[in-house]
Amino acid sequence: MKDALLGEKLHEKLQFVFAYLVKMGAKKEDAEDIIQDTAYKFLRYMDSIGPSQIQSWLFRVAINGYYDLTRKRTRRKDILLAFDFNELLDEDTPEQAVLHKELQQDIHMLLGQLKTQYRELLLLKYSTGLKITEIAQLYGMKEGSIKTILHRARKQFIDVYRRSNDER
Repeated sequence: MKDALLGEKLHEKLQFVFAYLVKMGAKKEDAEDIIQDTAYKFLRYMDSIGPSQIQSWLFRVAINGYYDLTRKRTRRKDILLAFDFNELLDEDTPEQAVLHKELQQDIHMLLGQLKTQYRELLLLKYSTGLKITEIAQLYGMKEGSIKTILHRARKQFIDVYRRSNDER
């Protein structure tokens, strides 16, 4: 009975981590492999993980797994994050679909010009909808520090956006 409940809770948390990996740009198959590896590691080390740290531990292990996989494949440190805007916007007409696709490409380009930590935090906050407290726990930082970094990330995103519009 306890094992079934643990399995359900773990599956629920891993679904959330899976969605985040896909938003980061991982292919569905790669994200599934990373999640499976993360679940294995969790079951192996769960005695040493505190109950309040489970979600942040799962996120960190999965994200590190994604970075390792990407580093192995591309041998470069800069990881491009994919932001799927199609989930947020309804496509009614072909015209709107083209406009949404262009907007998605623009945002992807702008996010690519930000620092890696800024991209990650913006995606965690605005794409997955994590709360500041959850992000702080994930990174092992204070909430105030996360707020400060998010403020700087938004400011840099706006600056990059304005520069790109001036160039056009």
